[in-house]
Amino acid sequence: MLRYFEHLIDPFVPEENVPPTGLIAFYRHFLMPVWPYVVALMAAGLAVSLAEVAIYSYVGRLVDLMAHGQTASFLSDHGWQLAGMALVVVVLRPLVNATQTILSNQTLPPALTARVRWLNHLHVIGQSYSFFQNDFSGRIVTKIVQTGSALTQSITQVIDALWVISVFVVSALFIFADVSLLMAVPLAIWVVALATLAYFFVPRVRKRAAAASEARSLLTGKLADIYGNIQTVKLFARDGREEETARNAIAEQTGRMLDQNRLLTTLSILMQFTNAALIGATGAAAVVLWMRGSISAGETAVALGLVMRLTVMSGRVMMTLTGLFDNVGTVEDGMRTIARPHGLTDQPDAPQLIVSKGEIAFDDVVFGYGGKVPVLRGVSLVVKPGERIGLVGRSGAGKTTMVSLLLRLYDLEGGAIRIDGQDISTVTQGSLRAAVGVVTQDTALLNRSVRDNIRYGRPDADDAAVRRAARQAAADGFIEGLADPRGRTGYDAHVGERGVKLSGGQRQRIAIARVLLKDAPILVLDEATSALDSEIEAVIQEQLEGLMEDKTVIAIAHRLSTIAAMDRLVVMDEGRIVETGTHQELLAAQGLYASLWARQSGGFIGGLAPHEIAAE
Repeated sequence: MLRYFEHLIDPFVPEENVPPTGLIAFYRHFLMPVWPYVVALMAAGLAVSLAEVAIYSYVGRLVDLMAHGQTASFLSDHGWQLAGMALVVVVLRPLVNATQTILSNQTLPPALTARVRWLNHLHVIGQSYSFFQNDFSGRIVTKIVQTGSALTQSITQVIDALWVISVFVVSALFIFADVSLLMAVPLAIWVVALATLAYFFVPRVRKRAAAASEARSLLTGKLADIYGNIQTVKLFARDGREEETARNAIAEQTGRMLDQNRLLTTLSILMQFTNAALIGATGAAAVVLWMRGSISAGETAVALGLVMRLTVMSGRVMMTLTGLFDNVGTVEDGMRTIARPHGLTDQPDAPQLIVSKGEIAFDDVVFGYGGKVPVLRGVSLVVKPGERIGLVGRSGAGKTTMVSLLLRLYDLEGGAIRIDGQDISTVTQGSLRAAVGVVTQDTALLNRSVRDNIRYGRPDADDAAVRRAARQAAADGFIEGLADPRGRTGYDAHVGERGVKLSGGQRQRIAIARVLLKDAPILVLDEATSALDSEIEAVIQEQLEGLMEDKTVIAIAHRLSTIAAMDRLVVMDEGRIVETGTHQELLAAQGLYASLWARQSGGFIGGLAPHEIAAE
């Protein structure tokens, strides 16, 4: 039966998903598709409150019946009433409580939490590359995970506690007013006092809760940053310094939490005094009215029982408000990161890129990462179909930036890039990147099996194709000897976060195997063999020759010998193309390429000053 309720909501139903930036709109965005279950949970809470009030009310009536009734005829006179109330106590109340429990535990919260996390992940994963460059990955993860649970918890807190208590208070007011208006006055004043406290404290606690949530996210991000770069921390013996970083982050988060708790503690103390005043005033009014004969002993018992119950429930209100403020603050804080509009988007109805020849044209491209000084200054270059070119130049000349722009990791600030005449800004990003195979110098692998990492290049590839790609990348030898702590071996072994369990050369060979398997019509090699030893590099160079066959290739390498045999070399300096030609033509020109070649081939020994070598 519980499994039925657990599957009433499908959290992964596809839909248009652009989280709004307003807090109320953000809640509404995620709640509207599941509103029937929210209403059902509220209806169950209403039934729970009414059943409890009915029991308290009947207890007072029962006291009066017993005080004035005859024991011999009591059952015959009031049996049907007792049976009806027994039905409420024994059957109806447990049934509505069970319904509320199932809806609040099995149906709404798990599915809603999963839904919020899933849709937020879909939105965030569609953000531009620069979005992730400008934040801690651990912090972004925390925002997505915490926002889902906080949004769900805040809704269930409102329904399970505040809604139930509100119904209870309104029902009690009606009962008191029906007995005597004087009895209702203390309860009405108590309600006004609580509303005043809420009006004063809620905005302040919400603001401080958001600050505490931000500090918690930053703490998570900083710790994840330290652990993710633990090799650097160890190599530079900076454990002590990172202890200070962590200490400061923890102290900041603790301080923010204490700021929030200071308000909550004050609110709790004021509520305790307010509750005491309610009990005293209600008790005094009940005694006075009973002495005047205006109310019965049973009605006095009901009044005192209800206010005692309300004061106990107010403690639950306090706990609920504490959690509610914290959760709403967490949602508000997460929303500021998650609900940002995408910085780099496809045009409406953007077509798929169709690569028929593989010609690439850079047309007066200008780009500077949003800074004042451009990295590329009007670069124009045409790479012919099937041509293999090498990009050469000092560090910072703009070579890798050109590749990033070709993949549309950033939008241009001027000019255009076209593939077979199609402006890459007008086609879908997915089809563009599917048409380009890339091997970079800084290779990061997913913490999955070797097989899954290679198959990332072509998810539908069978095991035979995966093994063939690994063999072509000279990776099959070391793969067979891999083992992870869980006993998985070979192609099933997991490689650790970012592939840390493998050497740089091993990661590079798996990355090359991945691109070999992808077999895209355009190939980009950004220092593809920089992490390999000479023997392995020679083997892979032979395989890359086959891979580059009939493909348009752009290769970047500081080790010029690896790209000297390209069809054409393009030399860049300070964001401009300064030379083009074959290896021999550029050597004969005695320009920048020739000086770079001379330094790498031994010409620097007697000719260049140390600072010139360092500049390289």
